[in-house]
Amino acid sequence: MKRVVYIFLIFVTVLNASLLAQESITQSAHNQDEFMESFDAEYNEANDIFDPLSGYNSAMTTFNDSFYMNFVKPVSTVYADYVHENIRTGVDNVFNNLLFPVRFINNILQFKLVNASEELARFGINSTFGLLGIMDVAKDINLKPHKEDFGQTLGFYGVGSGFHVVLPFIGPSNMRDIVGLSIDNLANPLSSNMGYEPYQIPNHSSEQAAIIGVRMINHTSLHLNEYEKLKEYAVDLYPFLRDVYEQRRKNEIEQ
Repeated sequence: MKRVVYIFLIFVTVLNASLLAQESITQSAHNQDEFMESFDAEYNEANDIFDPLSGYNSAMTTFNDSFYMNFVKPVSTVYADYVHENIRTGVDNVFNNLLFPVRFINNILQFKLVNASEELARFGINSTFGLLGIMDVAKDINLKPHKEDFGQTLGFYGVGSGFHVVLPFIGPSNMRDIVGLSIDNLANPLSSNMGYEPYQIPNHSSEQAAIIGVRMINHTSLHLNEYEKLKEYAVDLYPFLRDVYEQRRKNEIEQ
């Protein structure tokens, strides 16, 4: 029984990380024109990435690409056909609002106090006037989100990325970000730490998996075809996505 629980917890962690990695890729795709300009300039630097698992990573990238194209995208497309964009945007806003503690804590840890105060103000305004975060009214008064995670915090204090790893269903990551994700989960209201944290919404791992699945499909439905457009730049998919991910993380840490 314990073995089954452990396997399920690993699956939930993988699913959660998959969503974060997917957001990373779609965010790069969303800003692809701007990104590609800086990417070309820094391509040689990106080629210095420590990659002792390149053979495994390349095979896993092919698997993940197939999973996305044959499962995530079709389900998200059908979902988008039946659910109005305004509703899907509201759902996405609610999830982002709930993840305030992760962003707030990591802004504090990096002494970005102005950003932390704006995150606090955004949470207060969107949770009240924005109807529990459904509407991002804080954006209308120029209070922008400041996304930070513990992987960025480790990078802020000089921790290197370690070797690159592509995880099943996840996509590109590295050792530093894998450690960061596990720490962020302690403050993440959408995670479940065996029910020990009263502020966390899921009561157990199966509820967490369901929440993550809904969030993944909803988020993807708002960014359909962006991944495919990004892939058009790739001669070889694995090294391309690896370099995109590592370069974007480097830029986020330096900001």
